[in-house]
Amino acid sequence: MKILLIEDEPGISESVTKFLADNDCICENASSLKNASEKVNDYEYDLIILDLMLPDGNGLEIFKELKNKKEIPGIIILSAKNSIDDKINGLELGADDYLPKPFSLPELLARVRSVYRRKNLSGNNKIVFDDVEIDINRKEISIKNRILDLTQKEFDVLLYFYINRGKVLTKDSIAEHLWGDYSSSNDHFDFIYQHIKNLRKKISEAGGKNYISTVYGLGYKFNL
Repeated sequence: MKILLIEDEPGISESVTKFLADNDCICENASSLKNASEKVNDYEYDLIILDLMLPDGNGLEIFKELKNKKEIPGIIILSAKNSIDDKINGLELGADDYLPKPFSLPELLARVRSVYRRKNLSGNNKIVFDDVEIDINRKEISIKNRILDLTQKEFDVLLYFYINRGKVLTKDSIAEHLWGDYSSSNDHFDFIYQHIKNLRKKISEAGGKNYISTVYGLGYKFNL
C-alpha cells in the first residue's frame, strides 16, 4: 500500500512513517500544502493521511487538487482541532475517515487498512476468484488450497494487479507502488521483471492460469 502523509509536525511525521513502513506500507511525506499539491499531481497513492493545520493553508484545500484525478485515493483526516465543523466539512468533501490528535499508531493502522479494504476490496479481508484465494490479513495467496511461497514484494505486486485488473499498468506505476516516488530506474524495472517472472512460475506450478499478460511497449495487464 502506497500512502502520502501530509503532516508538518516532524515528530508525528517520523513516528507515523516508521510505523507504517514496519507494517509493509510505502509512506511518502509532505510537510506543506504546496508540497502536497505537487505530490498528488505527480504521483498516485492508495491512501492519503491528511493533517488540516498546515503552515501554508488548510489541508482541506488538497481536495481541489484531487478533483482532476481519475481515481481518488482513500483519505483519513488528522486534526488537533476538536471541531465538529472540520469533521463534517472533511467528510462532505469526500474524506473516508477522521482521527483526532492525539492518536495511537495501531489505531491509525487499523483505520488505514479499513479504508483501503472499503475503497479497493469491497470491505473484504479475502478475495476469491477461480481457484485463487488472497488473504489480506495473513498476506497469503493460495491456489487450489495450496499456499504459494511468495516474498512480500511478490504478494504486493499480485494484489496491486488484482485491484487494477483489466488495466494496463506501466513499469513506472508498478515501481512507484512498490518503492515509492522517484523510484523509476532500470534497476527497479529489472526487479519488476523478475517479480513477475517468479509470480507466473509459482502460479503455474500451483495449477493456476497465467493471469498476467505483457502489453508490449506499455507494461502488464491482469486478466481474470
